[in-house]
Formats: sequence, structure tokens, C-alpha cells
Amino acid sequence: MTTAALAMNPFSLMMEPELVLQTMENSQQLRRLRRHKLRPLDKPLIPYTQEALASRAAYDAAIDAEDFEDVAESYLN
Repeated sequence: MTTAALAMNPFSLMMEPELVLQTMENSQQLRRLRRHKLRPLDKPLIPYTQEALASRAAYDAAIDAEDFEDVAESYLN
């Protein structure tokens, strides 16, 4: 196969990483892409409302109050 045919065939590119790098370096489409870094962790956290925090605390308290050993034994017997 010629180099151009190999560059157009994605399956052959998976088998030859050197050709992938060479193809990427010669790609005009990749050169035209705008490059910028995305930092999603730099975004500020969405603040929770007091209602949401109270609801979460109530749910956690209900889970903590449950006796899972009794429930498990009732399923086993």
C-alpha cells in the first residue's frame, strides 16, 4: 500500500503508530484547529441551598438510623 492509502485507512493507522504521528504532523485540518486548554476544575462550585443541604442531611440520617442487620436476617429466614 502507498503511504497515502495507509494514511486514509484508520485500521492500518492503528497498527503503525509512527505513521499516525507523521500523518498528524502533516494534517492541515489539525493545524487549523484552535488550541486552548480546558480546566473544568477551575470553575466555581455551584452553591447548595439550605433546603438542599437539609434534605441531604435528613436522607443521610434516615439511612444511618436503619438497622440493616435485622433487614438482612429477615430476608435470610
